[in-house]
Amino acid sequence: MPDLDRMVKRQQVLADFGELALCSLDLDRILAEACRLVGDALGTGRAKLLEILHAEGQLLVRAGVGWDPGIVGRLRMPMEEHSSETFAIAAGEPVISRDIGKEDRFDVPPFMREAGVVALVNVPIFLPGGRAFGLLQVDDTRPRDFGEDEIQFLRTYANILGPVIDRLLLARTLQSTEERFRLMVESALDYAIFLADPQDRITDWLPGAQAVFGWTAEEVGGQPAAITFTPEDRASGQDRWETETARKEGVAPNIRWHIRKDGSRVFIEGSTRALRDPDGTLMGFLKIGQDVTARRDGEERLRESEERFRQFSEASSDLIWVRNAGSMELEYLSPAFETIYGGSREAVLKGGTVQRWAELVHPEDRERALSMIYRVRAGERVMNAFRIIRPSDGETRWIENTDFPLFDNKGRVQRIAGLAKDVTEARMSSARLQVLVEELQHRSRNLIGVITSVASRTLGEEGGAADFQARLQALSRAQGLLSQFGSDTAEVGALVRGELEAHTEVRPPKVAVSGPRVLLTARQVQNFSLALHELTTNAVKYGALRDEAGQLSVTWAVDWDEKGQRRLTLDWIESGVDLQPDRITRRGYGRQLIEKALAYALRARTEFVLGEDGVRCRIQLPLE
Repeated sequence: MPDLDRMVKRQQVLADFGELALCSLDLDRILAEACRLVGDALGTGRAKLLEILHAEGQLLVRAGVGWDPGIVGRLRMPMEEHSSETFAIAAGEPVISRDIGKEDRFDVPPFMREAGVVALVNVPIFLPGGRAFGLLQVDDTRPRDFGEDEIQFLRTYANILGPVIDRLLLARTLQSTEERFRLMVESALDYAIFLADPQDRITDWLPGAQAVFGWTAEEVGGQPAAITFTPEDRASGQDRWETETARKEGVAPNIRWHIRKDGSRVFIEGSTRALRDPDGTLMGFLKIGQDVTARRDGEERLRESEERFRQFSEASSDLIWVRNAGSMELEYLSPAFETIYGGSREAVLKGGTVQRWAELVHPEDRERALSMIYRVRAGERVMNAFRIIRPSDGETRWIENTDFPLFDNKGRVQRIAGLAKDVTEARMSSARLQVLVEELQHRSRNLIGVITSVASRTLGEEGGAADFQARLQALSRAQGLLSQFGSDTAEVGALVRGELEAHTEVRPPKVAVSGPRVLLTARQVQNFSLALHELTTNAVKYGALRDEAGQLSVTWAVDWDEKGQRRLTLDWIESGVDLQPDRITRRGYGRQLIEKALAYALRARTEFVLGEDGVRCRIQLPLE
């Protein structure tokens, strides 16, 4: 029979532990006290509780008494096959080692030998349902033969520990879940969450509801939930319909405009859900809704934008197309495709590969057209003209494409798109017009030639007649340049060089010519070319081009006048010439042309100076 005092003491231990378990939810404190109580009850003053870490296959010294602080809560033991701990858990029964110095059944962890442990007993702890939690391990520094009464006490103690640990683990999980839920609810500020009683009066107003609607919990407590509805919805009974539907069917949709405290409106997507207790009695309503006003506005703007694009593309006579940059499949093709390409838009969209489109392109233009598409895929913007052969009538048509990449928010090409225009008629008209203009230019040059011949036979080839013929030839050269540059413009550099080359060799340092590319209109070319002719012939007769001593510099640039209009400024500078200007008294035709005719006909500003070393002339001509 066990000693009565020991029995009473152990009963007291069980009672003390039970009281602690009832009044505390601190698992670590309870486990530490459990170790202390059992160590005192068995007179060892040393015990520990080992928790199984299933994922790691280890045992953690979760709590203990009589052990170094560096052991408790930190030390982990592998669940090895030959350990007494592993065997006790697997067998589900206590395992005793009376003297580990003589133990040949199990391996003893080194830290226990170092701590002076000689005898120990392992008692497995199981949670309700039979899942192993760990071990209660009592240690002694002397050889000890644990008696049957001690083993039964430890089994009873472990059986009490299991449900207590399970309850505290569940409580901790529940507390953690509730805390996560609280944090989630309080952080979801774009979700209006609140509770109402069976009469639909607000009872709980969470932070998200305040953020969305603007009222505080104190302001709405006890108020009808209908205060969040718009006046027109309240008038039509939508608030009552929602609660009645939730009452009958369990849940009702809540997707409509609502009103805020400041009178502004907010669009909510949510629901009203009936809350009932286990016997079915209605406890109230849970209302959850997300503020989607910004998203809805964005979607509405997107719909409007898409509708504008659709109307624009369907009304446009130009073809609008969009391809996926990855697959190169067509995603959009405007109705103008059928007019331009003469095929079914739906049929092309179904098999909208690049190869299928390329089959419509003229064989001579196909490779270049495909290369342009892939350049756009690489991020370029290109303009391209090519021919197609329409399958409907076999007609060849000219197409002008403006193709460009469409980027995503990371700067990657997501789609490629383009505008295609049928320019067949425009090209034909342009070609016909070019032929007519070239014919007109040819006839004009022939007419000037006839006039020159008539003047020569009538007036002779000397004196004023020679000057007249030279000026006619200058006009003929200008007409030739107009034809060369496209009939309605001519380039300043070509006019200057053409006139100089008609009289001398243009080579530095004798003659220096420089300036940017500037185009003059047909109206400006004739007077400007005559002015150049007069300057050149004067330089040949009297100035820098008369002998080897003189030098000529002709430069021009584009700048802005005081009214902000672009203008051409040309400087004609001769040097190295002995003109003796005091002997020149007559103003010839050339100077009058420069100083008066240019100002009258072209609104030009001119400066003509006869210096001792040659002519200096500046012509400032407004550009059209």
